[in-house]
Amino acid sequence: MKKITIHERDNVAVCIDGELSGHKIAKRDIKAGENIIKYGYPIGYATCDIKEGEHVHTHNTKTNLDGILEYTYEPQLSEEKKAETAYFDGYKREDGSVGVRNEIWVIGTVGCINKTAQLIVNKAKEKHPDMEICTFNHPFGCSQLGDDHATTQKVLKGLINHPNAGGVLVLGLGCENNNIPEFKKVLGEVNDKRVKFLVAQEVNDEVAAGLELIDELVAYAKTFKREKCPVSALTVGLKCGGSDGFSGITANPLVGRFSDRIIEMGGSTVLTEVPEMFGAETILMNRCVNKEVFDKTVNLINDFKEYFMRYNQVVYENPSPGNKKGGITTLEDKSLGCVQKGGSANVKDVIEIGDSVKVQGLNLLTGPGNDIVAVTNLAASGCQIILFTTGRGTPVGAPVPTVKVATNTALAENKSNWIDYNAGPILEDKDITEDFVNYVLEVASGKKTNNEINGYKEISIFKDGVTL
Repeated sequence: MKKITIHERDNVAVCIDGELSGHKIAKRDIKAGENIIKYGYPIGYATCDIKEGEHVHTHNTKTNLDGILEYTYEPQLSEEKKAETAYFDGYKREDGSVGVRNEIWVIGTVGCINKTAQLIVNKAKEKHPDMEICTFNHPFGCSQLGDDHATTQKVLKGLINHPNAGGVLVLGLGCENNNIPEFKKVLGEVNDKRVKFLVAQEVNDEVAAGLELIDELVAYAKTFKREKCPVSALTVGLKCGGSDGFSGITANPLVGRFSDRIIEMGGSTVLTEVPEMFGAETILMNRCVNKEVFDKTVNLINDFKEYFMRYNQVVYENPSPGNKKGGITTLEDKSLGCVQKGGSANVKDVIEIGDSVKVQGLNLLTGPGNDIVAVTNLAASGCQIILFTTGRGTPVGAPVPTVKVATNTALAENKSNWIDYNAGPILEDKDITEDFVNYVLEVASGKKTNNEINGYKEISIFKDGVTL
């Protein structure tokens, strides 16, 4: 059985083949109550004596986490390096933003209009087969109150403003809470060549009216051509789902090295999934560039813990059945692997759902770990591409190119229709960082990901409250 030790302080090793592939084995005798160390940090404690060579997992390990913690800012900042930029071929928009795609998006203000939007899209594709035209169904926009209503509006605003959309049709019903006149107050000023509005209740044939507007949007979008753009124009989302015991060894560190690289070239990355920071949050907090960002990160963590507690849910019970089967034992085990997607860069800012990146570098974004909600939040924050690591596999796709990075070769080979890039060779001590950076820049320049090829473009808007 081949094993790998991640950090010199670890008292467990990870099996890289055999029946326990991805699982942990004790490197020495571990006494009951003693911490289990992986990644150089505790991931829980032994609930009984564990002998050298024994399997270390949920049957003999329990989390150390409990309650809301007090945090102290103890900065451990990394040197901020600058690197010569690389380039990709993108679409420069009139507002100065850059898209990696040039699509037409139909954005419904309310769920009641979903099928109408799809009818318009289907007919528009027949008229314009050379243009990617799509819509993203959601059930909200009416019968919501307070923060939920505001969140729906902010997410939709973020999608409407997204640079990957060369043109947007905002489709309303007419009687919803989020009706177009009210929504325009949130949306603010828009380019009327790029964004068109249609209220279905106000026209005789909403499909025909929608098609006329899409004709105009297609003509406008076609005025844009790909041209050379610096990496500093990129904002890339970082996400994982269906993790396994290799996530923190292969795919997540690879994405972390990518994140560091494009930040050095002036680009930005966005790390989300707040519950999957629990247990590793102090690593991020100590990398905050100043006390203000540290305080925002503390609020980010504690607000989400209070959200769990408000609904009488266990704060620190997160690893799913698939995670456990893949070798992840506790939330600390999962989180210490997850945060590696953020590389070693300093944390520059914390943003809310629907807010765009304002400070170049590594940003933290509030929101849950749920795959579709998380990729929606990343897209709404302006990420032109999302890097999605997985050890179990998933077909989920965001409105933007969603690069699925497999943690192991077996998954990459078995689900080649889902997986875009294989990080498995890292287990053979191969350095594939440069190859991965080049691959992502190819995606930015137009190479399609499997979610695009398969037509998997979904959204799910975060909800935390009453529906009337």
